[in-house]
Amino acid sequence: MPPKGPEEPEQNPYELLGISQEATEAEIRTAYRTRSLKVHPDRNRNDPNAAQKFHALTTASTLLLDPLRRLALDAQFRLQAAKKQRFAAYDNKRKTMVTELEEREQEFKRARMAKQQDKVVRESENDRIREEGRRLREQREKELELQALEREREPEETNGEDTLTPPPLGDLDTTIRVKYSLSSHSMLSTAPALAAHLQRYGEIDNEAVVMSQKVRKPKKSKGQTVGQTIMTALVTFNQLGAAFGVVSSAASLKEQGMDVAWAGGSEPPILSWLRDRGELGGTASRCPKSPQTKTVPEDTTFSSFPSSFPSFDAAPPQPPPVATVGMDYESLTLLRMREAERARLEKEILEAEAAEGG
Repeated sequence: MPPKGPEEPEQNPYELLGISQEATEAEIRTAYRTRSLKVHPDRNRNDPNAAQKFHALTTASTLLLDPLRRLALDAQFRLQAAKKQRFAAYDNKRKTMVTELEEREQEFKRARMAKQQDKVVRESENDRIREEGRRLREQREKELELQALEREREPEETNGEDTLTPPPLGDLDTTIRVKYSLSSHSMLSTAPALAAHLQRYGEIDNEAVVMSQKVRKPKKSKGQTVGQTIMTALVTFNQLGAAFGVVSSAASLKEQGMDVAWAGGSEPPILSWLRDRGELGGTASRCPKSPQTKTVPEDTTFSSFPSSFPSFDAAPPQPPPVATVGMDYESLTLLRMREAERARLEKEILEAEAAEGG
């Protein structure tokens, strides 16, 4: 059997004798004699614990006067002190961890509250945008209804003068809508790039080009999620002939992955008027004399536009005179700015609805 270690005393012998661990043998004997006389049973007959105290002092002095047993006891005390110090370090570390966890929890709660507040603000802004969009749509519908009523109330000309008077220029007569996939035309991600791409048809009002993008819902293809970005742009040309040339080239542009159409949803009335007069390849019905024309250069990049386009700068020599088509630059600029603002609001509304639907 392995040797037994020293029995651990019930009390610290050094504390019983009132000495330090560095005390000498003489100091131990002196302390024993002094304390044993105070607790000796013969001197403390009325104390029932006197014998037990005297025995404890005797055991403590005997233990400390044995060098080997004292070394083992001192080693045991050093281990206990180290263990106590190690547990104190562990306790400090545990307290630090608890403090850090509490701080993280408080930070998480603050972040969650901030997120909820941001959500409330976004919902309020979305409601405001939807209300503004609804108001604009109602205003636009009322304007269209008034225009339709005005057109219905206009008396029909029976003397043929209506065929000589061109219709008024609309706000979107020189504006086209272009729609394409960004993956097919990666270079056309900005308004200047798209304007430069369509510059071959004619001069473009770069300030009036409005672009928006929408990401279609991703579709799973062979285990991968694929999303497609669709670009939609409103491009305003300085001349009606340039816009007509782009729309006339819609078939060839369709093959290139680009859909082109009139921004107003239908062909401008001025083109139908020109077609009735035979200026766009149709048969002139009641035109006494064809107006002056401007020849289009033969090196133009599109071939569907007619070789000439009527100019309304000079009126026909026969009465009644032909009304001049067009608007002053300031009025046209204001109209384009209003249309750009409406397009921006409609874009925000569509984005908000798409975000809610997602």
